[in-house]
Amino acid sequence: MATFFLMIIYLAFISLGLPDSVLGAAWPVMQGDLGEPMDRAGLLFMTIAAGTIVSSLASGKILDRFGTGPVTLVSCLMTAAALLGFSFSPSLIWLMVCAIPLGLGAGAIDTGLNNYVAIHYKAHHMSWLHCFWGVGATLGPIIMAQSISAENSWRNGYLIIALIQLALAAVLFFTLPLWKRAADKSEPVKEETAEAEQPSGKQVKAYKIKGVHLALFSFLFYCGAEAAIGLWGSSFLVDMKGLPAATAAQWVSLYYGGITVGRFITGFITLKVSNRILILAGQGIALAGAALLVLPLPAGFALAGFVLTGLGLAPIFPCMMHETPVHFGKTHSQTIVGYQMAFAFTGNTFLPPLLGMVSAHTTIGIFPLFIVAVIAAMMFSSERLNRIMKEKRQLKEENQAAY
Repeated sequence: MATFFLMIIYLAFISLGLPDSVLGAAWPVMQGDLGEPMDRAGLLFMTIAAGTIVSSLASGKILDRFGTGPVTLVSCLMTAAALLGFSFSPSLIWLMVCAIPLGLGAGAIDTGLNNYVAIHYKAHHMSWLHCFWGVGATLGPIIMAQSISAENSWRNGYLIIALIQLALAAVLFFTLPLWKRAADKSEPVKEETAEAEQPSGKQVKAYKIKGVHLALFSFLFYCGAEAAIGLWGSSFLVDMKGLPAATAAQWVSLYYGGITVGRFITGFITLKVSNRILILAGQGIALAGAALLVLPLPAGFALAGFVLTGLGLAPIFPCMMHETPVHFGKTHSQTIVGYQMAFAFTGNTFLPPLLGMVSAHTTIGIFPLFIVAVIAAMMFSSERLNRIMKEKRQLKEENQAAY
């Protein structure tokens, strides 16, 4: 039963990834259909992200009161209803209204399932969980591309994804009794739950630890780059490379495919290679992929650039998160992880719309330059953090040697 139940959780994370990448893939067609300027996608994106932040912050009390299974079911129904609303929305105003429950539902699922797996399953399952998010994020643009290509309709693409969400909600409804049964039978992972038992007085000062601010900005820049590529990649390919909207959506899906495959492979590589090396290697690969988008090369190189960037980004987020207790100690890691997630959502919320606003007043051609700059900023922050941690380790070794 444990394996069957884990597959249900993985399916739920696929559903979480499905709508995350669809707006960027559909926007080149939606923009013309609705008669809206290009940067309005950033406004929609910010509304969804704001809902995600709010529900993530409130999810602790909600999950304690109602339980992970019921909250996941209701959240899935909310996202399905929101996506259904997207498919019928006649104007931007209605899209904005539907974006609110879409964000609220996504944040609750994300927080609830991450917390549930962390408590009731061993750590390596967390890596596969985020890999399955990538499966959903890859399928979303593919579904939208097929809808645009076959029927020239972004609305049907949203409708199909809404129906998939409703089907998953039905599965969650009939398996609700399994959530408590699985929780009762599973053995909590002591290493991961021990962090929550630290005295609150120690946690308050976590932000004062040297290097924490660099870790926070690393997450902000990472998520800003990942989200900006997903939101504006199709528009860049359509406007600057002359690709049809359906083809552009397919290419962006391959970017998410790179993240998915990369995270699956990373799960095995971590057995032999340290997190720090994987983070630096991933940043270098992502920077090389973004550089391919900057250069005035034929459109085919842009495809390679998107895939390469996705592969590079793949190990960065999970490895940075895994390094938190290593850098800052188990006493403070719980609090600092919360800070990191807040900065991650901030990067998601503000950097992609910022790119959209600047592009609306200049050209979407600045897209690859923006991505290169954000990845370079992330690399600077994380490498500066590594240097500080190395200095702290050396100082500790010197003090121990002195005694």
